Amino acid sequence: MAEQLREGNYSRFGASRLADGICFTFEGEKDSECAVRLYEKARGKDMPCEYRDIPVPKEFCIGAVRSVCIAGLDADRYDYNYVIDGTVTVDPYARRIIGREKWADYSRRDVHYEVCSGFDFSGFDWEGDHCPEIPGEDMVLYKLHVRGFTKDGGVYGKNKGTFAAITEKIPYFKELGITTLELMPAYEFEELIPPKYEAHPMDFEGWAPQAVAGYQLMQQKEYEEKEKELPGINFWGYGAGNYFAPKASYAAGSSPSVEMKEMIRSLHAAGLECILEMSFDAQVNPNYMVEVLRYWVLEYHVDGFHLHCPQAAVSSVICDVLLRRTKIFALQFPGEAWEGTGSYPHLYVYNDDFLYAARKLINHQDANLVEYLNQQKKQHPIIGFVNYFANNNGFTLADTFSYVSKHNEANGEGGSDGNDWNYSVNCGVEGASRKKKILQQRAQLMRQAIATVVLAQGVPLIFAGDEFGNSQNGNNNAYCQDNKIGWVNWKQKEKNEDYFNWVKSLLALRKMHPCIHSRVPMHMTDYQSLGMPDLSYHNSQAWSSEIYPSMQAVGEAYSGAYANEQENLYIGWNFSQSGMSLGLPKAPHGKVWQVALGNGTVREDNDRLQIEGCSVVVLVTAMVKQPRMKKPPKHLRHYHEES
Repeated sequence: MAEQLREGNYSRFGASRLADGICFTFEGEKDSECAVRLYEKARGKDMPCEYRDIPVPKEFCIGAVRSVCIAGLDADRYDYNYVIDGTVTVDPYARRIIGREKWADYSRRDVHYEVCSGFDFSGFDWEGDHCPEIPGEDMVLYKLHVRGFTKDGGVYGKNKGTFAAITEKIPYFKELGITTLELMPAYEFEELIPPKYEAHPMDFEGWAPQAVAGYQLMQQKEYEEKEKELPGINFWGYGAGNYFAPKASYAAGSSPSVEMKEMIRSLHAAGLECILEMSFDAQVNPNYMVEVLRYWVLEYHVDGFHLHCPQAAVSSVICDVLLRRTKIFALQFPGEAWEGTGSYPHLYVYNDDFLYAARKLINHQDANLVEYLNQQKKQHPIIGFVNYFANNNGFTLADTFSYVSKHNEANGEGGSDGNDWNYSVNCGVEGASRKKKILQQRAQLMRQAIATVVLAQGVPLIFAGDEFGNSQNGNNNAYCQDNKIGWVNWKQKEKNEDYFNWVKSLLALRKMHPCIHSRVPMHMTDYQSLGMPDLSYHNSQAWSSEIYPSMQAVGEAYSGAYANEQENLYIGWNFSQSGMSLGLPKAPHGKVWQVALGNGTVREDNDRLQIEGCSVVVLVTAMVKQPRMKKPPKHLRHYHEES
C-alpha cells in the first residue's frame, strides 16, 4: 500500500493525530536509516507479528529529530514502534503501551511476542476539575502501591489492585484523615525481570580447540537452562519506564488513561491530592524529564511528583514556570531553591532523617533526644519536610517492633539485599507472638511511633497499612514480592481496630490544632509578647531544666496564640520503659491542663504530669468548670431575689 508522506511537526514528539492522518516525531540522526513500523492489531501471541515498515525520508530531519506525517493512516488498525538502524525501539513518548495489559504475563517470553507503542487519542471530560492545592502545613501524605494496596482485600471483584479500587477507597482516606496520596510508580514499566546469568570468564591460552568448543557448548547449555526459569517480578516498578503511559495492568477496564483520570478527578472532588512517584536514571535527559512532568500535570491533572533523579534534573524542574505550583518532593534541593522560587511554597525535602532520629530514640539505639527534637520541629518558610517512621524501603511500622533482623530470604538474594541499619527491636520474640505482655509492649511502641510522625511540624507520611499494623513478615525490601508479603493485609484492620482509631484520633487532633503544624518555623521565644513562647521544652521541672541528648522524657508546650487558636497544647513524651513525671507550665488564668489524648494523669494542683513508660500524652488548656450554685430554700427565695 502506497503511503502519502510529508514532513511533520518537529516541536511535538511522539504520535499525534492530524485531520488526515498521524504525525510521528522522534530522535534520529539524519544519516540513520529510520522507519515507522506498523503492526496489525489482529496479531496473536502464537504467531509472528504482522508488520510493515514505512521509511522516513532523510530530508525529514532537523538536528537529530526526524518527523513524518502519514496521511490516511487509521490509528484504530495499528500499533507502532520505530526502527533505527535496524534496532526496534518503543516510542519514549507513547501514551499507551501494548502488550503488558495483563500483569506478569509469562507468555510474553515467547520469541514471537513484542511490546509495542500504542495510540491513545481518547478525550476526557474533566468537569471543571482543578488541583486542590492543599497548603503544605495541612497535608497528610499516604503512600501506596496501586496493585498491592487492594490485592489482598479492601475491595471486592475485578477492581482489586487497580486505579478503580483507589477510587472506591476514597471514603476510607477521608475517614482516616488523609489529604494527599502518593502512588508508587504507576506509569508503564517492565515487571518481568529476566533470570540472571553470569558467564564464567576463562583464559583459553594453551587449551586444545576441542576443549574450548566443549567448554563453550557447556556454557551455552547452562544459559539455555537458565532461560527456562521463570523471571522475577519488579513489583515496585522502579527503574526505566515508559513515562507517558499509565500502567495498563493497573486498570480494571480497557482504557488505563480514562480510568486513571477518573480516579484523579474523583480524588479532587473529595478534596484529595494525587502525587506520582517518578524514578529516572542518570541517563535521562533533564529536558525530557521536564516534558514528562508537564505532560502528567496538563493531561492528568496530577498535583505533584516524588522524584528519584540526578540533582541537575531537579534544578531543571524547579526552574520550570509551568511546574511552579506543582508540588515537588526530592531527596534534596540546590541552594537557590532555599532562597525562593516563587510565591507559592511547593518544594519538599523527602528523606530518612526523621525516621532514624525517631527509631533510635524509641528503640534505645544510639538515642539522642536533642536530635529527635530538632527533627520534630524542623520547618522552613519556603521548603517543607516530609516525616515518616516507615516507608516501602525498609520495615513496616509494625515490623520495626517485631523483628531485630531483616528476613528477606524470599527475595532469592541470600539475605544480602535490604537495609542492614533498621534500628528495630522484637520485644523478646522474633516475629509473630501470642504472649500478651509482648503484644501489649509492641502496641504501646506502635502508638508512640505513629505519634512522633503525626505530632511533628513537617508533613506526616503514613505508609499504606501502617495505620492498622500491616506486616511484611520481617521483609524490609519487598521489591519483588507480588504476594501476601508485599500486599496490604486488610484483615489486620479488624484485628487492630483500637490502633486504627488511635491513628485517626491523632490526625484529627493535628487538624484541630494548627500550632503543631505551623508553616512558620518555631522561634522558641515569646517574640510577639503573647504571654508564652511559641514552643518551649520542659523536663522534670517546668522552665528550669535544659534538654540533654541522654534524656528520655520531655514536655513540649505550644502557645495557641501564635496559631490564632484559643487553647495551648502540651505534648508529654516518655521514651523510657518506666513511668516519669514532667513539669507543667502554669495554664492561663481561668484555665487548667486536661488530657486530650493518651494515658496520663495531671496532678491536682495542675503543675505536673505523670506519664507511663513508652507513652505520649497530649494536654490542652480548658476553662475551669465553676461549681453550679444550688437554689436557695423556698422560704429564702424572695430574699435572694430582692437582694
